[in-house]
Amino acid sequence: MFGEQKVSYSGVQPSGNLTIGNYLGALRNFSEYSQQYKTFYCVVDQHAITVRQVPAELRRRTYETLALYMACGLDPEKNTLYVQSMVREHASLAWILNCFTMFGELSRMTQFKDKSAKHADNINAGLFTYPVLMASDILLYQTDVVPVGIDQKQHVELCRDIAERFNQIYPDTFTVPTPVISKQGMKIMSLADPTKKMSKSDENVNAVVYILDDRDTIIRKFKRAVTDSGSEVRAADDKPGITNLMNIYSCFTGKSLEEIEREFAGVGYGEFKLAVGEATADALAPVQEEFRQRLADKAGLEAQMKRGAEEASYYARRTLSKVEKKLGFVQIR
Repeated sequence: MFGEQKVSYSGVQPSGNLTIGNYLGALRNFSEYSQQYKTFYCVVDQHAITVRQVPAELRRRTYETLALYMACGLDPEKNTLYVQSMVREHASLAWILNCFTMFGELSRMTQFKDKSAKHADNINAGLFTYPVLMASDILLYQTDVVPVGIDQKQHVELCRDIAERFNQIYPDTFTVPTPVISKQGMKIMSLADPTKKMSKSDENVNAVVYILDDRDTIIRKFKRAVTDSGSEVRAADDKPGITNLMNIYSCFTGKSLEEIEREFAGVGYGEFKLAVGEATADALAPVQEEFRQRLADKAGLEAQMKRGAEEASYYARRTLSKVEKKLGFVQIR
């Protein structure tokens, strides 16, 4: 916490198109936090390079992610929006925190195991220490709450452990953050395999609905979505396909699962899938229009990058200076 106002921190990687899972579970809810917290929203481009990137594409997606933040309702006047690599304190604190993180803790991280399996030809040290950089992102801003998807909860728990360990040696250094997981849209599943989470890296394009997919593409993907045996629109453990579609429809319309069951009683899967596609496309249309306008103003995005980085650096320097002083690093101003 800086002063009286509590802090909320979130970051999104500029690594591929963001999905409706990213939107429903995170992006759509971000703007609410600015009413109660001092909010930092970061394009975490340093995290992205644990996997090999094409430089021109990484730069393009960095602009796109910042534009998408704003298109999803994040007012730059009320939120600090910035790019991670433009605030050097992130990397500096990450090295220090590496020295307070145990090898065994990192080896137990589920995402490291998953990504190592996917990228067996590039299991680099950055992939292993990724959670420490994430801890640095969070702790630099004396963060109180971290809105995250359930797949990132383990990393925030590690961040808490690192902060508490550091505080035991050097008291009152870091605020210990709390993960906040959105219940609505918490886990949107693949349209091709509803037992797996929808992932922007899925090789099957029909399994994933992207925020920037056009209307026809969205509806076509939902029409092709895998469903279950029978034809009843009903949420149940033995109906993962239709339950996933009902969850998506619920998120975009605000209707409960019970209301959806009544609305589509006696209606086949085909008609329901079309309704889900149309509701999704309708909800995303204004976001897409705002995104196009923001992206077309490159100078405006660059001005925001500069302004956001300057503001973020102001807070980050305060924490890093405090840490370095406690460690015994020489500070000459």
